[in-house]
Amino acid sequence: MSVTLRKPAAPLDWLRIRLLYRRAFPRYERKPFKIIRRMQREGRTDVWLAEQDGHFAGLAATINGGDTILLDYLAVHEKRRNKGVGSAMLQALLALYEGCGLFVEIEAADRDDPTGEKARRKAFYLRNGLTDMHAVAILFGVRMELLGRGCEMDFDSYRAFYHDHYNAWAAEHVVRPED
Repeated sequence: MSVTLRKPAAPLDWLRIRLLYRRAFPRYERKPFKIIRRMQREGRTDVWLAEQDGHFAGLAATINGGDTILLDYLAVHEKRRNKGVGSAMLQALLALYEGCGLFVEIEAADRDDPTGEKARRKAFYLRNGLTDMHAVAILFGVRMELLGRGCEMDFDSYRAFYHDHYNAWAAEHVVRPED
């Protein structure tokens, strides 16, 4: 499976990314798209367009923290899901950020999960080389767990990452779970 990642250049690239972003993530998980674009212009975020056989296949967005990268969003186009595209995208990202630690925050699979989606998401990342960091935080009211490769992340370093590489306001919405 071959997937190419490139930075979006044309207005159509950004339109495809924005439309998939809106379809793939529930409203409570999405930050305003204009914030992603601003952070990209400032060099704090990388936005990637994924192509397979010359066709739009997905998007990825990272928050850059020097030698530690947060994979903020990863989405595969609906027509290409369950065909290995997501795995190929993640492997391409790991190669792009070789030498850096990369981590992802996912909705905790230890809670209500009637469809099994949270457990499948966690299994996807574990199957593709990330490990459970055994760190949990409440992010904007949602219980998240951290998975990563090449870095250590506990609650305090996670909150500091948000403060230093996203903004202080967002860091205030990273709360230590009580249980």
